Amino acid sequence: MQTLAQTLKQQAVSPALSQLLLTLAQSSVAISQAVRHGALAGVLGATTQENVQGETQKKLDVITNEMLKDALKAESTVRALASEEEDHIVEVGDIGEFLVCFDPLDGSSNIDINSLVGTIFSVLPAPEGEISEQSFLQKGSEQLAAAYVLYGPSTMLALTTGQGVQLFTLNPDSGEYLLTNEAVNIPKDTAEFAINMSNQRFWEAPMQTYIADLLLGKIGPREKSFNMRWIAAMVGDVHRVLSRGGIFTYPTDNKNPDKPYKLRLMYEANPMALLVEQAGGKASTGYQRILDIQPEQIHQRVAVILGSANEVDACLEYHQQDYSGEPEL
Repeated sequence: MQTLAQTLKQQAVSPALSQLLLTLAQSSVAISQAVRHGALAGVLGATTQENVQGETQKKLDVITNEMLKDALKAESTVRALASEEEDHIVEVGDIGEFLVCFDPLDGSSNIDINSLVGTIFSVLPAPEGEISEQSFLQKGSEQLAAAYVLYGPSTMLALTTGQGVQLFTLNPDSGEYLLTNEAVNIPKDTAEFAINMSNQRFWEAPMQTYIADLLLGKIGPREKSFNMRWIAAMVGDVHRVLSRGGIFTYPTDNKNPDKPYKLRLMYEANPMALLVEQAGGKASTGYQRILDIQPEQIHQRVAVILGSANEVDACLEYHQQDYSGEPEL
């Protein structure tokens, strides 16, 4: 099987970007080992600290964040990084070509029950001159690469450098990622959806109506039975979409008027949207293509609807209606 390094060379990815991606991949191998040891290494449970999101940090949130920071600080290709666990950007070099955004441990609430977690990466070009938060505020369409690593029964890496999506599986014996799917293709149609139903009463009317119609199955207007799946880790739900299709959404809600959105644009929505689009799917907020959003700050949140192209389109049709359910004129 072809290794990650061989695949990047075959794609004619620049030496600098290849070096960075291999560093990130190697860091994920170390994270995979930490996750696998779990309680044996004393890494489970929560800390007494909160991140910039106001969320209580898990021990592994802190550990994996430091692992990635240390790796990127030693990486000459990187100018600065932004992390879910850091209040501000962290400058790491003077001459690097890239900026890196990451969620070090997506789905960390799952770690104490031994369920799926992962790491999400986004690579952006570093502008010339002094680096600031403004340097990171680039549209998702400007990403040079995006990836996630899923720590499951096997550790898997999904990667795009703008040449489709490739899936790699970690060989635990050699510590190398081997290519196991050279061209991921998301089916255009699906009968699966993923959403946190506990928030149903807080959704906007278009999403309320859309999900209600899915639940009606064959007797409803969609005339089709759907299954619901929910892992509570974006990496797991998006991996299922890449593997066999589906639609994943974390929509706008009014549970907390100050925080109508859940997922972070720069290091969750943007990299996942690029992966999904490169695999033939679509990604939207319900009203705008995610990759077209002009970021306003590094921890900005957005609504997310992504997955099989025809089902995303079907969902977006509901968002083009007014609250009475009648098409807008």
